[in-house]
Amino acid sequence: MRARPVVLNNTPLVALWIVGQLELLRELYSEVLIPEPVKNEFLAIERNQRQAALDAAPWIKVVSLANPQRMLAYTGLDEGEASVLALAEELDASLVIVDERKGRRYAKRLGLAVTGTMGILLLAKEQGLIATIAPLLLALQGSGLYLDPDLVHQVLALAQENS
Repeated sequence: MRARPVVLNNTPLVALWIVGQLELLRELYSEVLIPEPVKNEFLAIERNQRQAALDAAPWIKVVSLANPQRMLAYTGLDEGEASVLALAEELDASLVIVDERKGRRYAKRLGLAVTGTMGILLLAKEQGLIATIAPLLLALQGSGLYLDPDLVHQVLALAQENS
């Protein structure tokens, strides 16, 4: 029986790339899928460096939607999020990795399992793939990525890294 796929959105992809942890995706899930619009979003800036990162990460596979019209069902979401949910539905994904609140709500309504960047980092720590989360969160904040302070506090408490 073939394992059900994991589908990844742009923000977690960018976040893991920023902190040099794309490898966690391979360690945790073996293979993850990104739809074309997510790839395009990811490559919209720093194209050469980001393309090199994707080239070095063959466990991240770009997939086209069989039915791109399915994205129209997700009004109010950007193209990347809509394509992630459409692909997850098409392929009966086991998990979607989305950080944006609205995309997460849609995924939950569809009955999809959802996690985000911080969930990946928590799981990686739990499995001994990383020693600490706090420096990675600081690096993300330092890069300009917004992280909800309450969520950061909760994640650090779960990781037993509160100071």
